[in-house]
Amino acid sequence: MDTLPPDPHAVTSLDALEALYPAPSELVRTKAGDRLGPESAAFVAASPFCLLGTIGPAGPHVTPRGDAPGFVAVEDARTLCLPDRRGNNRLDALRDILHDPRVALLFLVPGVGETLRVHGRARITTDPARRARHAADGKEPTSVIVVSVESVFMQCAKALIRSGLWEGRARPAGVPTLGRLVAEHTAGRHDGAALDARVAETYRTTLY
Repeated sequence: MDTLPPDPHAVTSLDALEALYPAPSELVRTKAGDRLGPESAAFVAASPFCLLGTIGPAGPHVTPRGDAPGFVAVEDARTLCLPDRRGNNRLDALRDILHDPRVALLFLVPGVGETLRVHGRARITTDPARRARHAADGKEPTSVIVVSVESVFMQCAKALIRSGLWEGRARPAGVPTLGRLVAEHTAGRHDGAALDARVAETYRTTLY
């Protein structure tokens, strides 16, 4: 039930929304890939924290997921495995997946402004081999979320730069750059080195 007061400035149509913003660049329109290559896998392996977005009969949920870097496993170019560690047993995300398998993941790496977004469809498994593979501190997860990847792309660093979230923290060595990831996701259609060469200036001039 909508309890917000009427807003005469509310944006209520796609045409009205698009009229407010410049059209996205060709790079932004075409930066998504449909699989995880070596660069994407390296980013996931460096990430100790991600956000899992799901949707169920009660609406959407976003839940934090974290552990040592690499806790989310890239099994192959189209498969991610995420252990379900001990929590409060509300099972919001797991209930949602049973209702609607569509999920979104946002991977963060401390010190890195860019984030990796993955969309796909999930299932829940108690496969003994997968549970054993994701054991931590001598304990196996009760279940593992297996995500079939449908799209993958980078999100630029502007939000994290504006927030100051990683201020004073150096970028870890070996984490793929924005340009390298975009080049991978677009099968080389965009020049990663050229993108990396101009990204700092782009952030400086377009942050606000």
